[in-house]
Amino acid sequence: MIEYKGYHGAVEFDAELDKFHGRVVNTRSVISFYGSSVEELREEMAASVETYLEVCEEKGTDPDRPYSGKFMVRVTPELHRDVALAAASEGKSMNEWLSKWLSETIEEREPTRS
Repeated sequence: MIEYKGYHGAVEFDAELDKFHGRVVNTRSVISFYGSSVEELREEMAASVETYLEVCEEKGTDPDRPYSGKFMVRVTPELHRDVALAAASEGKSMNEWLSKWLSETIEEREPTRS
């Protein structure tokens, strides 16, 4: 993945065009770009994101934030109960408990992440 201003682009090869095609994956809006090299992909992604931000400004709409800080997870009723009980046993809300657990898990996987 490549990143620009918090927006993340996933890239795949388009054999018909003999180029790489990228799309921003963390927004509801469709933002795509093409390139033949990593440098060109980075430049085109930046240009596409900037165009998106300019269009939003011209229309007077707020651009999608790359990540809102909210997401829904569907679990079994049993897991829901277990998480609620684990959080309560530590005097935390499920949100606090899960946020801490997720942060610790990510840090274990990516120890250099800051």
